Amino acid sequence: MKINKYTLVRSCRLLREGSHTTDLRDILISHTDSGNFIKKLEPEILPEGLDAPVTLYNAKGMLALPAFLDMHVHLREPGFEYKEDIATGTAAAAAGGYAAVLAMPNTKPVCDSPETVRYILNKASKVGSCSVYTTAAITKGLKGEELVDFDALTEAGAAAFTDDGRPVTDSALMMEAMRRCAAHDRLIISHSEELSLAEGGAINAGPVADHLKVKGIPNAAEDIMIAREIILAEETGCRLHIAHVSTKGGLELVRQAKKRGVRVTCETCPHYFAMKDSDVVFYGTNAKMNPPLRSAEDVDAVIEAIKDGTVDCISTDHAPHSPTEKNQPLSKAPNGIIGIQTAFSAGITYLVMPGHITLARLVELMTTSPAKILRAPDYSGKIEVGERANFCIVNPDEEYIVTQSMLKSKSSNTPFLGLSLRGAIHKTFNQTTR
Repeated sequence: MKINKYTLVRSCRLLREGSHTTDLRDILISHTDSGNFIKKLEPEILPEGLDAPVTLYNAKGMLALPAFLDMHVHLREPGFEYKEDIATGTAAAAAGGYAAVLAMPNTKPVCDSPETVRYILNKASKVGSCSVYTTAAITKGLKGEELVDFDALTEAGAAAFTDDGRPVTDSALMMEAMRRCAAHDRLIISHSEELSLAEGGAINAGPVADHLKVKGIPNAAEDIMIAREIILAEETGCRLHIAHVSTKGGLELVRQAKKRGVRVTCETCPHYFAMKDSDVVFYGTNAKMNPPLRSAEDVDAVIEAIKDGTVDCISTDHAPHSPTEKNQPLSKAPNGIIGIQTAFSAGITYLVMPGHITLARLVELMTTSPAKILRAPDYSGKIEVGERANFCIVNPDEEYIVTQSMLKSKSSNTPFLGLSLRGAIHKTFNQTTR
């Protein structure tokens, strides 16, 4: 394997079990036509005598962590490039410490054809700042009427199937989708929402919605559909992943299903453990998403589910929107916030610093756990000789203020703007690093 160049990362520390760190280490990355690999990992590596040019990076004693994998992002391309595109979305991901992301299919056209799958993957290989996997839709056009060709989409490169942004309301159709995916051990990701209860809602049902005079979305809208998905997965044997879980009841349904042996996993997002519905009063439409921010009781339940392992991974549901779209009344503004650049810091600030989980557990939730669910190729979540060079240099104690100028996304719709967070990403090395 011909080595084109090297990158020598000097003086970093590796995270070990129990959040302990090693003494200072140097990491030598070899850049080849087949990817970037960790060539050496030693207390001191001298650049002299190497058989290719060397670029030096001084980590200054900071931590080297496995670069993260996000199972839930909206890159918006094709069709909505004014919100985000593959280049800017992956640039934000790399700035947030990510090696790979999984794109959702609610693009224009919808990612329901092999041609669109190939377009996304090919474009990402050319302009991406991290690796991109993509989902494909469960139903054609996300209309919930006709199933896609799962075989053709898988062959084209689809890593999982979801109608994210909309639920598959027809239970018989969803059951058939699960049967077909179970036959080949494919993953279905569920956007769990009972539309008859949720449609037209702006924020969580309760006193805050009443105060703001907007329609609320009850917990039951999420819980009912999570229950249905679990029942169907139990019946069919399908691998099921529940996206963006936000409610106490939904988490308990997943917890009990796992005990019964149902093949179900779930994710939550930083905003569901960092904020509650009353924050909408302060942050307005930049705190509007679906599912909505929930009550303090639900926030506590999310944190407890992260602690006890019910939550398998932390994803972002990174959902860019233009300022014009978000600058509308709460009832009319679109759902969604960006979050891929602040996810690790939110985890440090709201989970690790208060003592809910260790840094090592946070890293697991953002690396090996989502990789296991997705069965991600070319991603191990390990910093070891011979592995692909996917790691980030971080200072978990460094505090910073989130500003619009630091954001790499085209959009800035986030309630974290202006807030002080702990845990700064200084550099990400991944398979796109040149």
